Amino acid sequence: MTLYSILKSKVLEWRENNYQSDYTTISEILEFNLDPESGNLRFLRKAQFEALETYWYLRLVERTPHIYDLYKKLFQPRDLLKSLGINLTQDDLTEILLNGGGVDSIFEKIKINDNFVKKYRLDALRETLLLNYPSYILALAMGAGKTILIGTIIATEFAMALEYPEDPESSSGQSFVKNALVFAPGKTILGALKELSDIPFEKILPLRLYKEFITSVKFTYTRDGEKDIPIIKESSFNIVVTNTEKIRIQKQTITKTLIKDLYANTSQEDMIKQEVANRRLQTIASLPNLAIFSDEAHHTYGMKLGEELKRVRQTVDYLAENTNLLIVINTTGTPYFERQILKDVIYWYGLSQGIKDGILKEVRGNIVAYPEVEDEQFIRDIIADFFRNYKDVKIYDGTPSKLALYFPNIANLQDAKPVVETALIEIGEDPSIVLEVHNESKDEIKDLFDNRINDRYLPYRVFLLVNKGTEGWNCLSLYATALARELKASNNFCLQAASRCLRQTPRNIHKAKIYLSQHNVKILDSQLKETYGETLQELNLASPDLRKERLILRKTEIPPLLLKKKIFKLIPLDKKVDFENIEIHKPEISTEESKITIYDLKDIPDRKGVLITQKEEKFIIIEDFVDAYSFAVELSSLYRLPLMRAYEKIKSLYPDGEILESHAFKIRKQLEEKLKNYEITQEEIEIALALIKLNNFNKEERNGKAIYTTEIIYHKDKEKLLLKYEGFKEQYRGCYQLEFGFHYSPYNFDSNPEKDFFEQLLVMLNENPADVEDIYYTGAISDPNKTDFIFEYKGKDDRWHNYTPDFLIKRKNGKMNIVEIKAEIFIDKAKEKALKEIEGLNPDKLKYEILITDKDEIGFENISKVREAIYEYGGKNA
Repeated sequence: MTLYSILKSKVLEWRENNYQSDYTTISEILEFNLDPESGNLRFLRKAQFEALETYWYLRLVERTPHIYDLYKKLFQPRDLLKSLGINLTQDDLTEILLNGGGVDSIFEKIKINDNFVKKYRLDALRETLLLNYPSYILALAMGAGKTILIGTIIATEFAMALEYPEDPESSSGQSFVKNALVFAPGKTILGALKELSDIPFEKILPLRLYKEFITSVKFTYTRDGEKDIPIIKESSFNIVVTNTEKIRIQKQTITKTLIKDLYANTSQEDMIKQEVANRRLQTIASLPNLAIFSDEAHHTYGMKLGEELKRVRQTVDYLAENTNLLIVINTTGTPYFERQILKDVIYWYGLSQGIKDGILKEVRGNIVAYPEVEDEQFIRDIIADFFRNYKDVKIYDGTPSKLALYFPNIANLQDAKPVVETALIEIGEDPSIVLEVHNESKDEIKDLFDNRINDRYLPYRVFLLVNKGTEGWNCLSLYATALARELKASNNFCLQAASRCLRQTPRNIHKAKIYLSQHNVKILDSQLKETYGETLQELNLASPDLRKERLILRKTEIPPLLLKKKIFKLIPLDKKVDFENIEIHKPEISTEESKITIYDLKDIPDRKGVLITQKEEKFIIIEDFVDAYSFAVELSSLYRLPLMRAYEKIKSLYPDGEILESHAFKIRKQLEEKLKNYEITQEEIEIALALIKLNNFNKEERNGKAIYTTEIIYHKDKEKLLLKYEGFKEQYRGCYQLEFGFHYSPYNFDSNPEKDFFEQLLVMLNENPADVEDIYYTGAISDPNKTDFIFEYKGKDDRWHNYTPDFLIKRKNGKMNIVEIKAEIFIDKAKEKALKEIEGLNPDKLKYEILITDKDEIGFENISKVREAIYEYGGKNA
């Protein structure tokens, strides 16, 4: 038995007892995440929710124990040593017993006896035992959403802290987290910060708790060149994102420019450097009720156990000594070290389980081992095989599938690139779809790879990589990976590279594929055992609990929908621009001074809980800088300008070579206005939208007639949401005569309210059809190749996304109702705004309605609303 397996059964029992604890709000939070009727999760994935439950079980039921105390409580003495991986020789065990020692003496020996630890390889266990604070590991396979889990834990902790203020006179009360420090992996601080801040917390917290949380939380991150962290010391509800390099600057790395205002003579320089080096850490240490989260915590274990672990632990230990550190949570996808699970793991969700639950792509039968072959033939075969199997494969938003080839060094990559390009030409593909990415690539290429890889308009499909794309590369359209050289050393590169293609995408029916040499297969198998505790055979046999169904179009002659839309048009201008004669002006941007008002809560007779202004503080927002050469390279690339001439112009404006980001933005706008050879106009046009594009369905012959089909895939839990035409007709044979709906069968609904709405609507229309021509469920076919009934909207990320509404009701007089069904927490104002604009352009033709329900059925009120819309808007009374 492992710790996480025992905890799993205890957490299940806790759930069945409605999360009983001294703090009832936690049951309100956890139950909010579960649909009361169906038991399905509202937003979180199964692994995220189970990990959250486990976390709160330890916090509230077990009262946040040290990991060693937890083991002692849950395991009998006979099983305790085995559970912790302590397998002593009979001689050592006898010696300990003869000296009057017991289990505790063995653990004391681990703490102080280096030879004993070395003999039994107990380094990781010693690190755990020496901690003087509770520290746990939540182990979730890639793709399960570890960063969202961290944000969820922080949000629920902050909500509990706001709900249960601490009583300073109580010694038995529970303390909840009021500040969070998040260690992001590597240097991806801004990416982690954005992912945390973009979490839809309204889908995790009940409305009353969400409102208080969202108005209290403050996000910040550590920046290069800053002496401190821009947060108020001793304040609460801060989420600080950093990495180990930025939380404690070594004094040797601090330049004179960073401290130029702090010392009067050079004799003080070393002392002040040391002071600045620790300032950030001291600011963090001032924050009360702190929790520390380490994303991708396997960086501190495995091959890097030692210096990396010491650096992180040293920082955390300092904070534990200097502030009220409540808990440390580490997340990782690789919880094994030397084929033994790390003892701090309280929850474990593996790769095979991820495949079974449909959050990772299936790879069964698709791990291909090549014999000893020449590299050129190996690459040619991979290119041909990939495009034979994945040429027309696209993900949900139309992005074509991609292949990644990993090389040990740039020289190998550049030798292979002509082979890749030739292989592409031989199969009729454009060689310009190849992109090489490595440490020597241009900054714009690195930026594209790191931040814009999921843009569906990018032309690249084959990536040649060195030291890129192994860890944290979230390329949703990656379907295949290949290790183009045999590895000399068995590090985690093989595992990280091979598994990049496993991330699942919505409604995907295609497997991923991994290409390896036979030698690398052995390495991959070894690394799977060492880091995941699973074998390659288990991964190769893992099958998702998914179902496939053939979808058949029943109505193929559906007239297109005529709607007015606004489109943007680029009109070319016939003008010639000479960069030499263009003047760039230094922007005039004043530094804004902002003000913070700090309040205190005072009790005044007859006016309880009044906020009294305590003090006001002024501060200046300090921007980051861009260096002149990097900025010139960017401008040269964007606007096709001569690099050195652009650099000279920028340097003449900024002799010190540093440009404020706000200035850089303004200069880009100046150049855009002066160099652009086009103008943008907006035009209102009427377009014909095809509800179904027949040409992109599979055409078959049945009884001499053509039928059109496609394949759909769904998780077994969604099977009850399928509705087949034949079954519905049989069930409602007494009141389904007019053949409304079912332009394809089966309809694969996303939720029970959608299914309930459709069934009730068909019955209603068959009783009183008004002038209805037909009703279509449109929410499931969202592939742009199969339908035009898709609308674009600009999301919170300032990018354009596709949106397919749930239902379309057409009338014989040409009028239409578009109906969307959503739980309130899933309402997206951007989508609503986009459809309302379309409605505004078509006031005599289109009506858009959102039906809100938080139950498992559509509800009488919503059906009445649609009945009214049909029969008063374009129906008998129209």
